[in-house]
Amino acid sequence: MSLTEAAAVHSTAPASHSVRIALIGAGRIGSNHAEIVARLVPGASLVAVSDPVGEAAQRLATTLGAPLATTTVDDVLTSDEVDAVLITAPARSHTDLVVAAAAGGKHVFVEKPMAVTLADADRAIAAAADAGIVLQVGFNRRFAPGFAAARAAIDAQKVGTPQLLRSLTRDPGPYTADPARVPQWTIFLETLIHDFDTLCFLNPGARPVRVHAVADALVRPDAKSAGHLDTAVVTVQFDNGAIATAEASFSALYGYDVRAEVFGSGGMVTAGSGLSTDMTYYGPAGLHADTARRDTDLLHSAYVGELTAFVDAIRTHTPAVVTGQDARTALSIALAAIRSVETGSAVDLDG
Repeated sequence: MSLTEAAAVHSTAPASHSVRIALIGAGRIGSNHAEIVARLVPGASLVAVSDPVGEAAQRLATTLGAPLATTTVDDVLTSDEVDAVLITAPARSHTDLVVAAAAGGKHVFVEKPMAVTLADADRAIAAAADAGIVLQVGFNRRFAPGFAAARAAIDAQKVGTPQLLRSLTRDPGPYTADPARVPQWTIFLETLIHDFDTLCFLNPGARPVRVHAVADALVRPDAKSAGHLDTAVVTVQFDNGAIATAEASFSALYGYDVRAEVFGSGGMVTAGSGLSTDMTYYGPAGLHADTARRDTDLLHSAYVGELTAFVDAIRTHTPAVVTGQDARTALSIALAAIRSVETGSAVDLDG
């Protein structure tokens, strides 16, 4: 059944004014994004789910009331019944999907990383520009209330000139993934890339110029000989003199931990917390606070915010809040960090 036919018989077909969105990739994050679009984003409708695993596509489409489930991505990329796509497929497929979606005239929200080479990043940016479509990249921390408030304070000159910055990501442990199934350099290209974008976001107008990285397999040392890395610290120098650090670990036993700090000539701001609520229990054994164990819980409002911003950009014909160029800048830091680990030296970024 085509999407047009499916929409005709589905009782909850989107209103004509809605932005009709198709999901590409029905995994964990894709399912989260699809549910947000279907239930929480004003002016948007989920009309299709595409995944190479037909059962996954059908299950999610049925749960969320999307009229079409398909294993063929071209079904949504060529359909006149789709205005935009959410790309949450494996990272190495992102660029080709962005280019194909743009060629089909579809607006694109793509999860990070948009690309894993600078040439591919340029290809995605050019395809979006040529097609005149909105291209937004999923750097969700910009939409988390604390991080947004920190940026507002920086814009208001409350911090003065940023001098020292810090951003960290510690995934909830214990780490149970099979290291052999984790692509090499994931810690830089898929984890720390959030922190690299955060550092740029919280140092507006500055350009990263020099990168030094140290990484190891401290969580799974038995996998190091196969190239696995699960712990890293990266130093980034900016052209305004600011020095920043980004750190990541694949296993924080106390929960999911995402934080940032900016110290400047006029003050300091911090953002982020691993707490699932602001409740603290005081009892005979001392203090207790619950922590979040999933990014989709800790950053739920940020996910809603970024997808709402994407739909608003389409409806108002305005540029995306997080652009392909933002993604390229973060990627350039990630690639420099990889080279630094390989060479043991600092790496200068091209202007």
